[in-house]
Formats: sequence, C-alpha cells, structure tokens
Amino acid sequence: MKPWLHDILACPICKFYPLDLTIFSYENDEDFFKELLDNYTIRDLNYHLNEKIPNWIEEENQIYIKDNIIIEKTNIKEYFSLIKSSLEELNYVNDNTSYKYSKKCFNLAKTDIKNKILKYSESLNQKKIDDILPELNFINRLKIEIEIDKGLLFCSQCNRWYPIIDTIPFMLPDNYRDKEKELEFLIDHKELLNKEFFNKNLKPFNL
Repeated sequence: MKPWLHDILACPICKFYPLDLTIFSYENDEDFFKELLDNYTIRDLNYHLNEKIPNWIEEENQIYIKDNIIIEKTNIKEYFSLIKSSLEELNYVNDNTSYKYSKKCFNLAKTDIKNKILKYSESLNQKKIDDILPELNFINRLKIEIEIDKGLLFCSQCNRWYPIIDTIPFMLPDNYRDKEKELEFLIDHKELLNKEFFNKNLKPFNL
C-alpha cells in the first residue's frame, strides 16, 4: 500500500474519513529514505527539473501542473489546494517502524516542507515556482514510491481497525473478516501500538 492511497480511503462501514494510519514496516529498505533526504538537500534546479516531477505546462500565460499525486493537468491554484489537502493527511500517519530515516522523512514533510508549500500557495507567484520544486518532488516520492508492507488503518468514529498485510489493506465487512488471522496480526504487532489503542472499544474484535 502506498501512502497516497491513504489520501482517499474511508471506512467502508461508517464512511468516516480520514482514517488513522500506523505503519509497522516497509517493503523499501532504509537506504531509500536516506537517499530521499539527501536528494532533497540538493537545491540545484537542473537536478530537480531532470526528475520531471512535477510537470509544468504553460498555456496562454497560465501554468498547469500534474504529477504522480495530481495526475490530471490542473491549474496552479487548484493544484496547490489539492497538494495542501494531501499534506494535511500526513497528520494522520504514524511511523512506528524501526527506521530512523523514514521517521525523518515524515517529520520533514509535516513541518518544513508543508510550511514552505503553504507559504508559496499564499502568493502563487509563477515566477518563483521553481523555488519549491524540491519540496514538490519530495512529497511525490514520499507518497508514491514508498510501499507499506504491514500496518493498521483505524476509524476513530466507529473504532474499527483494518490490517495492512503484505502491502494489502484488508477492509472487509465484519462478517467476512478472519478473526483468527487478524487477532494473530494484532498480537504480532502489539508492541508497536500504544496501550490506549487497546483500551478502545475496538471492532469487530480486540485482544
């Protein structure tokens, strides 16, 4: 499961959105996250232009943008509105893995990168759009190139939880869920969840 998918997932039972996402492990190795951080520090414009993410399109003195998050060609105002919404979803993501560099990536995205994009979106100065190219490239790679191996999605409205097992989020109706398998999953990852989680009235079952 890619973090981008979290942007659009809602609880299949009560339809609440957004869900809380807790990450237990990745398919990516930790070197990927270190490379992501290292590349972000490269402020050379040509380097980031060669990445071609995002892609600007200029038509009749207007800039349109598309990338791996906003896949349709979108005018600059709407594009940044959608990017800001995608950044807000990171507030519901918790990295409980053993990787220190992945934690740094998410913390950077939630703070400095988010603040720079929000600041730029206040003016939408087309002549300075290159200034935040590294930030937009970083967010795209964080959302699209990461593959979550194991984790948990939680609906804070109805207290249902859904496991992510071998990259797949299992979001089935209660009567189709495998109680034995999913309780085993909870036991295996109990140490990666706080005690408050288990004190909730979890559905459809708890330890």
